Amino acid sequence: MISSTSKIDISIIIVNYKSWKHLRNCLNSLKNLNDLSFSYETIVVDNYSDDGNFEKFTKEFSSVQFVLNSGNNGFANGCNFGASKATGDYFLFLNPDTLVNDKALEEILSFAKLNRNVGVTSCLQKKKTGGYEKSNRIFPNLVTLFGLTRAIYKLFSKKLPESNNQVLYTDWVSGSLVFISKEWFAQINGWNEDYWMYYEDIDLSKKVQKSNGKVAVLKSVEIIHNHGGASRLNIKTSTITKTEVQISKHIYIQNHFKGVERILSHFILFKVNVFFKLLLAILGVLLFFIPKMQLNVYLFTRIISYYSHCLKNRTWLSKNSMNFNK
Repeated sequence: MISSTSKIDISIIIVNYKSWKHLRNCLNSLKNLNDLSFSYETIVVDNYSDDGNFEKFTKEFSSVQFVLNSGNNGFANGCNFGASKATGDYFLFLNPDTLVNDKALEEILSFAKLNRNVGVTSCLQKKKTGGYEKSNRIFPNLVTLFGLTRAIYKLFSKKLPESNNQVLYTDWVSGSLVFISKEWFAQINGWNEDYWMYYEDIDLSKKVQKSNGKVAVLKSVEIIHNHGGASRLNIKTSTITKTEVQISKHIYIQNHFKGVERILSHFILFKVNVFFKLLLAILGVLLFFIPKMQLNVYLFTRIISYYSHCLKNRTWLSKNSMNFNK
């Protein structure tokens, strides 16, 4: 970290919502960076956790710029808000449940500088339990949008990603670590705030590739990702997150599919959600005394509420989306 009057190479932007325990570990990993060839600033956007911790962390990490969002406006909005405060030549969007190291950041920055045609760069992400998260990710289409057909597609697909010993060029990378230059960020107009939760990282990578850029994963370096954060706390939270996954699928279809593929994808997703979640909800009613089965009932209710909202407002956007009713 260098003085505020000096040039900043990387703006590290972290969006937080009640993930204070993870955030503390993440910020401490940044404090342990040393002997760096680059300068950086750290910006934490709190999506209005409203639990009293914002002020405590502001005092504990005095070198970090903490900014308070107007509400729980979603990951994409939080990232864009953080970027509006950033002064670096490159933006590193980082989840609070990650632990970084100097080698990873050095190599990512060096690679990005040498490969201007690469819009988004990431690296290997090691799980807390060991092993690695998948790096070769494919864009959703009519076939790969659904779990079963996606598995069959991967089984028989002969398409191999461009790769070498150091770099894997993939369709998209997880939003837990996204490295992008200020120029590329401006070119694709930042994160798409149609999404409140999920699929915003796929959308970002899609916009890069539509602008003739590449998405790269460095295989020579890694970070630790303690996946979960504040999104898997209880039944209520799980109901919201699982519903938002389905909502974001519809938004992605609307934004990136065309013609018959768009119509069929919306229809099939609707049928799958209503039919299968109805069956699970019936089972959930019968076994309501089991907490995990209660989730099926709440999920079906929320899905039906969403589709009613779609008909009424003639939009696939969630009520939580910052672009809803714009």
